[in-house]
Amino acid sequence: MSATLIRPAPPGGAAREAVAVRRRTRIFALPEARWAAASLLLFLVALPLYLAGTSAWAWGPLFALTYATGGWEPGWAGLKALREKTLDVDLLMVVAALGAAAIGQVLDGALLIVIFATSGALEAIATARTADSVRALLDLAPTTATRLADDGSEETVAAADLSVGDTILVRPGERIGADGRVLDGTSDVDQATITGEPLPVAKQAGDEVFAGTLNGAGALRVKVERDPSDSVIARIVAMVEEASETQAPTQLFIEKVEQRYSLGMVAATLALFVLPLVFGADLQSTLMRAMTFMIVASPCAVVLATMPPLLSAIANAGRHGVLVKSAVVMERLGQVDAVALDKTGTLTEGTPQVTDISPLAASGLTENKLLRLAAAAEHPSEHPLARAIVDAARARSLDIPPVVDFVSTPGAGVSATVEGHAVEVGSPARLLEDDSSHSVIAVAAGLEEEGRTAVLVTLDGTPAGVLGIADRLREESAATVTALGQLTGNAPVLVTGDNPSAAARLAAEVGITDVRAGLLPQDKVIAVQEMEKAGRKVLVVGDGVNDAPALAAAHTGIAMGRAGSDLALETADAIVVRDELGTIPAAIRLSLRARRLVVQNLVIAAVFITSLVIWDLVGTLPMPLAVAGHEGSTVIVALNGLRLLADRAWRRAYTGTDR
Repeated sequence: MSATLIRPAPPGGAAREAVAVRRRTRIFALPEARWAAASLLLFLVALPLYLAGTSAWAWGPLFALTYATGGWEPGWAGLKALREKTLDVDLLMVVAALGAAAIGQVLDGALLIVIFATSGALEAIATARTADSVRALLDLAPTTATRLADDGSEETVAAADLSVGDTILVRPGERIGADGRVLDGTSDVDQATITGEPLPVAKQAGDEVFAGTLNGAGALRVKVERDPSDSVIARIVAMVEEASETQAPTQLFIEKVEQRYSLGMVAATLALFVLPLVFGADLQSTLMRAMTFMIVASPCAVVLATMPPLLSAIANAGRHGVLVKSAVVMERLGQVDAVALDKTGTLTEGTPQVTDISPLAASGLTENKLLRLAAAAEHPSEHPLARAIVDAARARSLDIPPVVDFVSTPGAGVSATVEGHAVEVGSPARLLEDDSSHSVIAVAAGLEEEGRTAVLVTLDGTPAGVLGIADRLREESAATVTALGQLTGNAPVLVTGDNPSAAARLAAEVGITDVRAGLLPQDKVIAVQEMEKAGRKVLVVGDGVNDAPALAAAHTGIAMGRAGSDLALETADAIVVRDELGTIPAAIRLSLRARRLVVQNLVIAAVFITSLVIWDLVGTLPMPLAVAGHEGSTVIVALNGLRLLADRAWRRAYTGTDR
């Protein structure tokens, strides 16, 4: 029996789709459930009349309606498939029921239809749960938002009509209407629905917020940074929709086998019917045995063995911040046996920070005074290193004085007049061309050897000190590297365009011994291809434009979603929405669990089919028992696959207790 997937809704129109989600969760909103219930009700009314021996005119019409309500939908779908030269197992079940009725076994045929329809309804409900688990995220997004005009006036607009650059007001207790950044205000925001964080998170100016999260006691003004159709919630919905439309290679193989198997089953059924008649067997018993054989030999459970586990794993991973783009990718994640990791933005946070402040003794400056001067000179600049210096000064609550005569020289640095003094901040090589200060050179060289970027600060033309700036390592990087090595059986490789000394320092911190630094994008591709040629199935994790070619060349590519480039996000097979490295090993473990469930399902289906077929061939298998065994195995494999929808499955995968 082939289940019909209920596709997740497209992004946008959150209010309309949210209503659809709520309705879909009701059992009788599904047509399969309504027809199955009608068929069952008619059967239960007809059954006592039939068993009481009343006239056929009393129970006959009721049984006819039972056949019609429970069998018309799969029968019609089977006929349409037959018109396209495809033999659908649904049609075979309806034919078997009609065959039973034709030889006078009206009760058995009706029972087959009822069980068949009920089984189909259960499959539809189970499949809807997979889609609803992600689509229900749309319920989190508010239908309206308060948009602020330039003159400060307010207007209530549909959340779907917000545009990038709009400013919205989020009052206490309201859900945030769009992904954006706080302009002003302070509040605690409950982000559990998006980030999984159990406690509300303090938000203030500059912090990122997500659509659908719940504002606390304060009021926030938020600048919209993503179109509603591109919000985190919408991305989850869209990607799971895409995943629902794709099929893993195992599923495609099974479908090819299903067609040949079904044709062979029809041939075997005809042989079981015709050959005994040639040798004088009784028509009714022969037809009953053939019909029973067709029922128990149908590959319904085999067909459903693959997709429910994979789609359940996709939905669960999506809820926890890993967007897997297809069932193919979810299957591939469990196959990887080597990992190549980018450095900046992947193992590190991708945002430079001041790590060292070294004033020269001759300057007479303290750390705070040196940082204050540098931050003042850099304040007008938009360069990432300038932002790092300014942020460091603000973190120390230093006042940043205004500047005049600001000049920025690409590749060299900046200069400005700060409180009457000429201050320059930039590359030591550029500013020390005519300087013989060995102490400054030694400090700068020492920082560079440790993988930091050295920035020289001069005051009125005299070196005043050196700042060290570096990208901060993510807290979970070392643990993730260890986990990936254990899962794949091979230590991860670092592939980066950064300089060898910086790469080596970071690699030592996280426990990576194979370091490939100074790589251009094409060099990263070559490194991945070399690993693939050695028989590895490589997982590449990166975030930048320069990582996109390697992501495309790898067996599987994962992009860091928060700061990832558009090209990397488009190229990757999966996206880590919140840049939590620890979710990557969890996704791999979830894939391995899904693959194990697929194997379990195939074994269950094979045992049921083989046992029932042998029973029918060598003995006398009652049709009700044949129907119950066949449909029961189908429901079992479907429900077995849905076990991965539970949050418990993700917790076990994340903690590494899922073996």
